[in-house]
Parts: sequence; C-alpha cells; structure tokens
Amino acid sequence: MGRRAQLALFTENLAKDPESETDPAEFLFHVRGVGGVGKSTLVRQWQEAARRAGAVTAVVDENDVHGVPQTLTELAAQLAVQAGPLKEFDRAAEQYRRELEAAAEPLPAAGSGRGGGEVSASSRIVAQAAFGAASLLPGAGVITAMASPDTAALGLDRLRQGVRPRGRGERAAEGSVSRAFVSELARLGGRHPWVVLFLDTWEQTGRSLDGWLRELLADGHGPLPPNVMVVLAGRDELAERDWAPLRAWVADVPLEVFTETETRALLTARGATDPDVVDAVLRLSMGLPLLVELLALARPGSSADVDAGGDVVDVAVDRFVQWITEPGRRETVLACALAPQLNEDVFAAAAPDESRETWDWLCAQPFVRGHGDFRQYHAVVRASMVRRQRANSPQRWTAAHLRLAGAYGGWRAAVEAHLPTGERWGDARWRRHRLDETYHLLCAAPADRLADALKDGVHAAGQGVAALRQWTDVLEQAADDSADPGLLSWAGRLRRSAADDAPNTAALTALLTHGRLGPAARSWAHAYRGRHLYLVDRDDEALSDLDRATAADPGNAWAWAWRGDLHLWHDRHDEAVSDLTTAIGLDPGFAWALGFRGMAHREAGRYDQAVTDLDAALAIDPGLAWVLGERGSTHRQAERYDEAVADLTAALALDPEYVWALSQRGEAHRQADRPDQAVTDFTTALALNPENSFVLGRRGMAHREAGRYDQAVTDLDAALALDPELAWVFSQRGEAHRQAGRYGRAVSDFTAALALIPEYAFALSSRGQAHRQAGRPDEAVPDLTAALGLSPGEPWTLAERGTALRQAGRLAEAREDLEAAVAGQPDDVRNIFELTLLNTAESGFDALAVEQWTRLLHMPPDPADDDDSAPFLALFRALLLDLESDVAAATAEFLAGVAPDTVTEAHLYTREIAALDGVRAERARRCHELLARHLPR
Repeated sequence: MGRRAQLALFTENLAKDPESETDPAEFLFHVRGVGGVGKSTLVRQWQEAARRAGAVTAVVDENDVHGVPQTLTELAAQLAVQAGPLKEFDRAAEQYRRELEAAAEPLPAAGSGRGGGEVSASSRIVAQAAFGAASLLPGAGVITAMASPDTAALGLDRLRQGVRPRGRGERAAEGSVSRAFVSELARLGGRHPWVVLFLDTWEQTGRSLDGWLRELLADGHGPLPPNVMVVLAGRDELAERDWAPLRAWVADVPLEVFTETETRALLTARGATDPDVVDAVLRLSMGLPLLVELLALARPGSSADVDAGGDVVDVAVDRFVQWITEPGRRETVLACALAPQLNEDVFAAAAPDESRETWDWLCAQPFVRGHGDFRQYHAVVRASMVRRQRANSPQRWTAAHLRLAGAYGGWRAAVEAHLPTGERWGDARWRRHRLDETYHLLCAAPADRLADALKDGVHAAGQGVAALRQWTDVLEQAADDSADPGLLSWAGRLRRSAADDAPNTAALTALLTHGRLGPAARSWAHAYRGRHLYLVDRDDEALSDLDRATAADPGNAWAWAWRGDLHLWHDRHDEAVSDLTTAIGLDPGFAWALGFRGMAHREAGRYDQAVTDLDAALAIDPGLAWVLGERGSTHRQAERYDEAVADLTAALALDPEYVWALSQRGEAHRQADRPDQAVTDFTTALALNPENSFVLGRRGMAHREAGRYDQAVTDLDAALALDPELAWVFSQRGEAHRQAGRYGRAVSDFTAALALIPEYAFALSSRGQAHRQAGRPDEAVPDLTAALGLSPGEPWTLAERGTALRQAGRLAEAREDLEAAVAGQPDDVRNIFELTLLNTAESGFDALAVEQWTRLLHMPPDPADDDDSAPFLALFRALLLDLESDVAAATAEFLAGVAPDTVTEAHLYTREIAALDGVRAERARRCHELLARHLPR
C-alpha cells in the first residue's frame, strides 16, 4: 500500500461514525516496517490529518516512555494544551507520586504518613477483648463518647490504609492513574469527534506499554469511548500469543519500501534526474525512504558518486555527509550524532564553536525527528555515524564524549546544589543529567567507568521501575555504541532482569552477584532489595537483606531506618525504636526516622514520647505533612481531640488532598461527639478517594451516632462491597440495624462479623443485646456469656446479661450479675435502674422501693451518654413517681427525642412495671399500649 493510500485509509477512518455497528471505526492502527521506511514521517502526517478532522492528539516515543504513569503524564500534558486541564488525571497522578515516594524513595513526601484501614485479625481480637462494650442507659446502645472496639485495634494496626502501597507494588499503584486517564479520555471524547494517541518506536516503547495497552483495549481501566483511536508505529509484528484475542480491534498497516515510481518521484522533486544517478540510487537505497532522501540530498553528479562498496546505510550516510559542502555543518552533523538526544544546550556543547548558529538547519534535516524540546537522529543514521567515528578516530571519539560528559556534569551539579543528598535520585532532572553524563563517560572509557556506573545502578534500582529502566537504557545504549564486551555482557544481564516480574529486585540481585561492589554500595543494594521485598510482603527475605545491609556498612542510616520500619509493621515496637534510634544517632537531622520512631512510640501507647519525637521531626522540617498527621493521630488516640484537630488541620493546609489526614480529623470529630463535622471530613476524603472502605465505614458510624440509620447502612453497604471481610463494618451495620429496631438484620450482621472473627467480644455482646430486645432473652444469655469469657467482669456486659436473665425469669442469677455491674460502675444509671427493677419485682412497690426509685430517677443524665438518657429518665419519673402527670403527654414527649431501639426498651420495661403496683401498673399499661403503636417495624 502506497503512502497516499495509507493516509487515505486513516482519513477515511476519521470520517466514520465510531458508534456505527454496520461500519465501525478501527480502534488501533499498527504501522510497522523496517528502520528507515518512514514510520515516524507517516505518524506525523496522520497526526496532522487527525488535527484537521477536529481530533485532539498526543504522541510519545522512546524518550517519553519510562513506565506507564510517566507516559500517561506526557500524553495528558499534550492533550491539555489542546483541550484544557485534565484535573481528574492530575489529581490521580499526584496521588500516585505521593504513594510511590512513600513506598520507594528514600525520603517520604508530604502525605506519606500511615493511615486508617482494615484491622488485622490479631489486633482486632486483642482490642475487642478489652473494649467489647461500654456503659449504656437502658436501650441507649454503646455510648458515643467511647471509640468502637475497632478504634483501639486500628491504633494497634497503625491505621494503615491509604498510606503507602505496601503489598501492592508499583504496578498495582498505577491502576488509579490509568483509570483517571481513561475517565479523561471519556470526557474529551464527549467534546471532540476523536481523541488519537500516537505511540512511536513501539519496539522500544512497547516494553513498558504493551501489557497496559492490551488492558486498555479490554476495558481493563474502565470503558473506553468508541471515538478514541491509538496508532502504534514500530518495526515488528505484534506478538500473536498476546494479541490474538484482540485482533478484531487492530488494523495492521505494513509500511513497505518505496516503489520505483515513488523513488523516481522523490528524486525528481530533489532535482536528481540523471538516469544513471537514478538507477544507482534505486540499487543502493533498496527503496528505503530515508536512504533515498539522504542520497537525493547529497546531489550526486554521476552514478560513481552514488555507487560504493560496504554497508548500504554507511554508504548512504557517507554520501550525504560528503556532499555537505560547508565544513562546519559537516562537522556539526557528525559531532551531534554522539548525543542520543539533542536540545539547544546539548547542541551548543557538542557542535564546533563556528557552527553554533546551525541548530535550525540541523533540525530540518530528514534524519532528525522528535517533538517538544528534544530531537534525535534517526536510529539507523545515528548508528552509522557513531560506528564510523568510533572506528576512524578513537582519540577524537574519546575527547568528544568527555566534553559532553563535562557539560552534563555541570548541569547535574547546578541541580545538585539545591537538593539534599537523599533526594537526588528521586529528582527527575538530576537523574536525567546523571544518566546522560554516565553514558558519555562509559563511551569514552568503558573499563574505567563501569564500576561507578554499576554503583549508580544500585541507586537507580532502588527507585521505581521507571528509574531503573532509564539507567538500563543508558547502559545498553553505551554498550551498543562503544561495542565494549564488558558493557555488552551487562546489557544482556539487565535485559534478563527487565523481563522478571520484579525487575528492580532482579537487577539488584544481578548487581550483588556480578557487580563486585564495595561495602557501601553492597550495603545500599541489600537495603534497596530489602525495601522492595518488604513492599511486596516478603518480609522474612526483606529482614535478611536489611540485616546484611547494616552488617556491610553499619553507617548506612537508611538501612537501620528501613529495618526499624519493618519491625514496626510487625508490632515489634522496642526493636523498631532501637533501629530507628541507631539511624538517628548516625544522622541527628534524620526527620524521617524521628517521625517513624514517634509512630513506634504511639503504637506502643507511649504518647508523650511519640509527641516528643514528632515535635523534633517537625523542628527539622516543618513542611512534613505526614508528621503533622501522625502527631494529630497521636493526640487523637490520647483523647486530646482539639489538639488532634489542630495538627490534622495544619497537615491539610500543607496538603489539601491528604486523604488520611481528612479521615483522621473526621475520626477525631466523631470521637469528640461531633458527628456532623466528622461526616463533612469523611465526605471530603471520599470525594478524593471514593473507594476507601475505611472512610466509608467511619462515615457510616458517624451517621449512626447522629441517628441517621438509613444513611449509615448505605455507607456501610458500600464499604462491604469494596471489602467483604471487614468484620468491624459488619458489626457497625448490625448496630445501625439494632438501633433502628431491625433486630433480625442486626443479628445477621453480627453473625457475619463473628464468622470472620469468632472471638469478637463487641459483636457477641451486641448480638446478645439484639436478641434480648427482640424478646429472645434465652438466646441472648449464651452470647453475653461468651462475650464475658473474652472480657471477664466487663460491667456493661454483666448488666446486659443480668437484664436478659431477669427477663427470662432467672432472678437469682440476674441479681448476681446486676450487683457485680453496680459494683464495677456504681454511678451508672442503667445498672442501678436494672437492680432497682429487680428489687421491686421481688419485694413489691413499698416505701423503700419508692425511695430507691426517687433517688434513681432524679439522678442527672451522664453527659457522656447519648441524648436518649434524659427523655428515658423523664418518662419513667412520670410513670413511677409523678402520679399527677399525663401519661399520653409524657409518652409523646419521650417519643419525640429517642432512637427506635430506645422505644423498644421502654416498651419492654413498661410491660414489667405493669406487674408491680396497682396505680402505677395501670399507668404503665397505658404507656405500654401507646408505645406499641410506635415500635420499629
């Protein structure tokens, strides 16, 4: 197919209706052909055609692609220039950056503190045994001032969710970025006829993007709009094993060499019309458009000027260079070939002094391509120029590479002056200059520079996959261009590492096995590999590597700090503190280690020591939002809620999209009985991260505590849809149903929680309460007994079991429980109420009973209890003491301010009081009848 036909094919596709079922548009074009056949030229023509058709477009090549997120960021930036900001993608990319820095970079960035999430089974069992229930007024439920049993467990587990992608790895963390990108494509697709993405040099870019693109085609990142088109340009066919299921979406466009007619036409356009010259070009170029163009531009005067022996490409390149008549330009072309990529600064460092004004001329040459700020020679042409210069003038080769290395070294030093040592490898500009400097040094003196390059490789592999790929690409390019056996051997090892499922770990293993690293570099290699293993939950191997790291170089503060973090994850708080203390001793200004030692103290319950360390970290770097968040969490756990809110608000001032700080501030408000403020924070957090099961669950709790039971259930349903193994969410939904009087559903949810954690004291006691409120005291007693087995002597559970026993007619056992409950909490109104009712049932409503009831019912409500306590006391004061009061009015006033389960409790109590005393019994029966009309259904 000729070039015009191929352009027509693409243009016709743009004219189709992407929604059509009878003549659908193609989704993916695969332009393929050998080097020099004109793929990049065709891509540029197609991009122009797409723009003319109203499409928004973006193009990337091997210089832009060092991992999926970086590629999507470049594509998004180009789309934004044409269509306006892509805010959803920008937020997701920023969140990814934070997660990656927290997981892989030496210095955690703002927002990388640990956050709330699913509670581990061990922590839940410990916490629930200790906090299985709380003081209640009759029918009031767990008092809202007390954290749920799982709050303590969340403290033990460091509120992990949403902090760092431990166990997810970099690839999994990319998912949110890809989903946001597809969402933006859908938005652009609704405003423009087409969105076209061009992925050039697929033989290289496909190493990073092939799997991602196949997932994209299969809607793996969300539904892809029908008017999104992707164009690949590369040398090879798509792998049949991987692409066979997706062939229906792919239009294959093999790009052939020029036909004789096309070759003659181009030569005529360039002024080459001599028949012998044309025949010679036809023979030598073999129809490759790039070579035809180069030979034509050489303006040969005869066939002898074209014909020559040797490699066809070399001949074509030599002929082109030879026929550049101006010596300065000829030298510029050759000198700039030594730089893998060019901008005006690199050009100025590479080109001869007298040719510094020829940048625009060079960019216009047919073998120079690229977009944005950088240009590259076509790989075929560059390889020829590099090969001939290396062979023909080794001294000049070395001097030119050293000159370019010096230029990159100077640019690196300028960036370095503004970077702390620990942040250099995490800075993209510094890393790019360092890698380019390394390339030129390796080309100049491979044997002398390899050891330093391998040390750099340790640090590159210590970062994310993208940094490792950048470094391996540089070393492979240096190996190819220098033809050095040692570099070529390392290039092979690195290609094998890149194919591993964990390329960073594989590369570090190769460096440790073959790199002949010194003690410091070996320590870093073990430390980085241990960190990578830790982040994918291979903790035993990680600990072994970190042990080796500290042994190889006891002065490596990061190795000690990372080992401390590993101990911290496993709740080995004292070992964590010891390692982090060693790291701080090596580097007293180590804010990260101070922050994590503060975290270890907090998790061990040493809140004052935690605050001391967190204060010290903030004194070193006041901009560490994650440390402010951690100090806020410490204050929250120490029940200093106002101080917690102040710190978390300060963290959010530094990072307004810090989801964990929002969720923690919401939790502080919730625990301080400010449910509406809690809901506001949780809602803001969910707008930033809608799939956060912890925040959904906590917002559900806040709604429940505010009496909004249906909204609570909606949130708790959503949390369980995301993670159906969250026992605490089942228990909270059970509480919402219980308080709403839906006892059957409550029992089902508590039972589900217990299926996940059989020794869950809170779920056992709450299921017992639900059984009792539903009129099944005999079923309530076993659950409450089991809860007491986990939490012996807990006053609320004793009182609840005493109530169930009394309702079941087992008065002697009831008295034993109720007296023990009163002894444990002598000022608790609920316990005294129950015991007084039992005494009256046994002895009648005599003068002593009246005195006891008078004292009880005039007790002020406990301010820590919920709002149901005051109307509850007022109702029973009217029934039992104030014989002049209007029962109907008292009942109506009671119903106006209580939760459904409190209505149920009052209904049960009035039935029992009806059996105690003649006058009061009649009033209680009347109230019982009135309440029956308002029982929850």
